[in-house]
Amino acid sequence: MSVRAMRSAALLILPLLLAAPARAEVSEVRIAQEFGISYLPLTVMHHEKLLEQAAAKAGIPNLKVTWAQFGAGNAMNDALLSGSLDFPSGGVGPMLTIWSKTRGHQQVRGVAALNSMPLYLVSTDPKVKTIKDFTDQDKIALPAVKVSIQAVTLEMAAAAAFGADRYNQLDALTVSMKHPDAMAALLSGHSEITAHFGSAPFQYLELQDKAAHRVLSSYDVLGGPHTFNVVWTTQKFHDDNPKVYAAFLTALNEAMALIKSDPKRAAAIYIDEEKSKLSPEFVEQMIRDPENVFTTTPQKVMKYAEFMHKIGAIDNLPKTSSELFFPEFRTVAGN
Repeated sequence: MSVRAMRSAALLILPLLLAAPARAEVSEVRIAQEFGISYLPLTVMHHEKLLEQAAAKAGIPNLKVTWAQFGAGNAMNDALLSGSLDFPSGGVGPMLTIWSKTRGHQQVRGVAALNSMPLYLVSTDPKVKTIKDFTDQDKIALPAVKVSIQAVTLEMAAAAAFGADRYNQLDALTVSMKHPDAMAALLSGHSEITAHFGSAPFQYLELQDKAAHRVLSSYDVLGGPHTFNVVWTTQKFHDDNPKVYAAFLTALNEAMALIKSDPKRAAAIYIDEEKSKLSPEFVEQMIRDPENVFTTTPQKVMKYAEFMHKIGAIDNLPKTSSELFFPEFRTVAGN
């Protein structure tokens, strides 16, 4: 084909390209969360329909938002990779696992943090003062053996207590259980469960029982406040749905702002959404606790990544936490 013919063909094709409609974004977004007040930003987003409103303002009216509740992050990862979920949320451990597993293909990355909150290991055995006191007679409930953030934190604590090569010293004692079930088992006095590595509100409720006491806090293990929960998604969803993705961050930012400006209302929303029997005063107290900070900014995520890589739980080690997250979260107000 001559140069003149090629130019003529290009001129004929160009109007067609310019007239072609932009690729449509998804009409439905599927979001999942676990149990507990640490997911309050998503709970507020759901209750106030903040994502639907943000999407409408971005030119996507009638966006359908479907919510699901899972017991652990590893199950959400399976759902994400199967294409039945868009935004999983959970502990740092499951997010690091899927980030490493999908590096180079699906490219799963974090969307934003949800909070920085401590995790308490609570026991009803008076003989257990530290993790060195656990015996083969004990069973420690946590969301998912080996992969949950609680499981990873317990291994970090064991490495410090028993030596780096014995990080898995307590793994044989751990049992996968949803937080509500674990709390019920622990406090029943008729279960093999003698300890629960949980989260708020369950850890605070357990400590109200005279038989329960705190064995350790994850803040002690990590050397200070750290991210507990994050939201993540695939590179494809991020790239194919820029307006929906931006709307999600806008909605998340609005939820964070509501929690900060009106803890009392946030507490009422949590009780309504969870159909909780907790008192509004108790929930508001948790929200106002200085240890519990709702923020999109990741904190000490690399400590988890470095430990998990060292023990072989993840094959890939990020150079910085920036590799783990899509960059847009930095544009959220307050970061």
